Amino acid sequence: MKAAIISYTENGRLLSEKIAEEADFMTAERFCFYSHTDRSAKSFVGTAKLTEDIFHRYDALIYICASGIAVRAVAPHLRTKMTDPAVIVIDDCGRFVIPVLSGHIGGANVLALLLSELIGAQAVITTATDTGGRFSPDSFAKANGLLISDMQAAKSVAAAVLDGEKVGFVSDYEYSDLPSDITAGKGCRTGIYVGCDNIQPFPVTLKLVPRNIVLGIGCRRGVECEDIELTVRAVLGAARIPLERIERIATVDLKADEKGLLAFCRKHGLEMSVYTAQELMETEGDFTRSHFVRTVTGADNVCERSAVRCSGGRLLLRKTAHDGVTVAAAERPIELDFERKTL
Repeated sequence: MKAAIISYTENGRLLSEKIAEEADFMTAERFCFYSHTDRSAKSFVGTAKLTEDIFHRYDALIYICASGIAVRAVAPHLRTKMTDPAVIVIDDCGRFVIPVLSGHIGGANVLALLLSELIGAQAVITTATDTGGRFSPDSFAKANGLLISDMQAAKSVAAAVLDGEKVGFVSDYEYSDLPSDITAGKGCRTGIYVGCDNIQPFPVTLKLVPRNIVLGIGCRRGVECEDIELTVRAVLGAARIPLERIERIATVDLKADEKGLLAFCRKHGLEMSVYTAQELMETEGDFTRSHFVRTVTGADNVCERSAVRCSGGRLLLRKTAHDGVTVAAAERPIELDFERKTL
C-alpha cells in the first residue's frame, strides 16, 4: 500500500517520521506544513491544494490533525467506495487512529489497527460489522481478490447479517473458515455466489467474481499500446471475460522495456512479470509451438507459457495472434479464506 502522511505541527511531524520509518506494511511519503517540516518531507502551504494534487495518487491518505480538517479536505474529491482511497485521521498527540473513509474496500480499518499498534494508540472503528464482530462482504471480497458486481446487493447482505438473518453461500471455488453468519447452500433469502457463471442462487444474490486471470502477451518490437489494447479486448470479449478480472501481465524478459506493453500496464494499473526463455521452456504444459518465435525469443511460445508460469494454474485461453500481438490467458487457482485480512 502506498500512503501519504500529512502533518501540520511539530508533534505531527515527529509522528509522521516515526510512521514512515517503522511501518513495514506500507510505503509512505510525508507532507509537512511549511512551518514544521524537514529534509525527508515535502512541504506544503494549503491543505485543499495538496489534497487535490495527491488524492488519486495514493492508496491511503493519513492526516495527523483534527478530523474536521481532513473531512473538509477530501469531501470535494469523493466519488465511490470502490475507487476512493482509504482516509485515516490521527490526533496530534497520537492517541487515536480513526478510519473515516473506505474502511473495508480501501483497507482503512485494517490500516488503522496496524497504525494504532505501531504508535501505541487506540483504533476507533465505527463500521457496524466490525464493531459487532460480524461478517463483512466488502472485507471478504477485498481480502480474497474478488470483484463486487453489485454494491446494492453487498449492502443487502451486510444488512441481513446485522439483522441476524442467515446468509447463504455458493462457490465455484474451495473455501475455509465459514463464519457463523454464513451458511453453505441455497436455502436463504439473501446470499453470496462466488464464480463467473450467470446464475442467481438466491432471491437477493451478491455475485463476487475472482480477479485471478493472468494475461500472457507477446508482441513485435515497437508495437503501440493501442494495438495491444485492441487485441486484448477482442480476445477477452470473445471469451466473455471482463478486463477487470485481469490481475497481472506476463511475458518474456526481452519485452521488459517494451514501451507499448508498459503503457498498457500503466493504463490499467497492472503489474508485469517477466521470465527468461529458459524459465518459459521449463514450464510444463501443452503449448502451441512456433519455430520462428523460438529463434527470436529463445522460447517456442511466449504468451501461453508466461501466462501459465505466472499464474501457476491452467491455460484458459490459447494463443490468439493479431497485428503483431499474441495473447493467452491462464487462471490462478484460488482458495477462499473467510479469516484472511489484507490492506
